[in-house]
Amino acid sequence: MARRKRRLGGTATVPYGARVPKRRRRTSRTRPPWWAELPTEELLDVRLSDLELRLEGTSMQRRVDRLHDELRRAGLVFRPYVYLSTDWFTPEGSSGFAVPFYLAHNRLVRLEHAQMFEAEGSSHDWCMKLLRHEAAHAFDNAYRLHRRADWRRTFGNYSAPYRSAYRARPLSKHFVQHLGAFYAQSHPAEDYAETFAVWLTPQAKWQKDYEGWPALKKLQQLGRMLHDVGDLAPLVKSNDRPESLPKQTITLREYYRRKKATYVDKEPWRFDRELRLVFDGAGVSPRREAAAAFLQRERVSLRAKVSSLTGQYRYLVDHAIDTMLQRCRELDLRLRGARDRARLGAAVLTTMAALALARRQTPRFRR
Repeated sequence: MARRKRRLGGTATVPYGARVPKRRRRTSRTRPPWWAELPTEELLDVRLSDLELRLEGTSMQRRVDRLHDELRRAGLVFRPYVYLSTDWFTPEGSSGFAVPFYLAHNRLVRLEHAQMFEAEGSSHDWCMKLLRHEAAHAFDNAYRLHRRADWRRTFGNYSAPYRSAYRARPLSKHFVQHLGAFYAQSHPAEDYAETFAVWLTPQAKWQKDYEGWPALKKLQQLGRMLHDVGDLAPLVKSNDRPESLPKQTITLREYYRRKKATYVDKEPWRFDRELRLVFDGAGVSPRREAAAAFLQRERVSLRAKVSSLTGQYRYLVDHAIDTMLQRCRELDLRLRGARDRARLGAAVLTTMAALALARRQTPRFRR
């Protein structure tokens, strides 16, 4: 009896039981943008508007989707819209917020790292923290939450002016800690946004983490406020996108030139006495390693540690190291004693110089 045959597409047949080659599935792969393989020097001459970036299909969009899911799980109907711009910020009165364009493509994340020594929000956890913080500002705008009397009693005066700098109290238990650098202490609006972000974070054990802290009462009071309005439609529904990427006609080169200029200002080195406590002059230790060479070798580690300790941007810290390194060359300073002691002294000096620089810059608040 003849064996039955199976069809392989069209009219072609193969003997029953024979191995049928697997058909390849057609996949729709997004073609890389035209600028993705450009050398860095050529890429820097591309205008931001010509990058033609979109959030759809990116890891950034998936993180925004996760944020929306967190809001849903928290019982909040509000969903902020998100668009690409040059930084993290929530426009005043808007129910959406901006995220930096470089997070929409890995090539641009690498460029940001190369130019600024970090890419703010480039890791998953870091990005989610920032998204929750910005969502808090957008939620406040959407429900005009800061107009409530209980909001003012909890966080303070929303209309208080932003200071050019704020003095953090590291030991204070009146504020949650979320983004670092004691950011909740900078302004009542930031105190609220940081508290919202902690409250929203999945699996956060803030009831235990802040037990006995006055900050716990803020979390509990905010929870009651959100419960009051969480299932209501927003009062404000905006669709504005100030400073959106398609409107940015400057090149990447100019973007980074301006960005670096906002981080640092020319600040003379004012810590010669402290330098001489850490390093010796050439006349004292002529055969020891030059302090400048030592600092150059320790630069990456020193930059990361001081940035983490102070909450200052790595580019600013690197500028402080560069200023100290140059002064060591001018004074022809040399290592003194053990290298571990020199590393500690260099870290202290870098911290002093970085904080001096930070006092002269205008902070980039996320409101």
